[in-house]
Amino acid sequence: MSVEFFGVGGPGQIGNLKKTQKAQADKKVEGAGEDKVQFSSVLQDVNKAKATNQSSDAERTERVQQLKAQIKSGSYEPDLNKVSASLLQFLVEGK
Repeated sequence: MSVEFFGVGGPGQIGNLKKTQKAQADKKVEGAGEDKVQFSSVLQDVNKAKATNQSSDAERTERVQQLKAQIKSGSYEPDLNKVSASLLQFLVEGK
């Protein structure tokens, strides 16, 4: 006597179904290492800008150290025209 439920007939076919499902799962695991990620050009541009900014920060830090050394030694002489222009701009714009 054979009983069929939902198109599956008998224990033999159920066993084959499990083997088929396991084989499909194994194939998925094998292909998992082939995923690739590709970032948008905007994100790549942001990363380039960050790298450039980091080099600018290093240059700025070096310049600040030079200015500190000049101030400490008493040899620092600021450009008075630039200082007065900045002060006027600050007073006019209120920034």
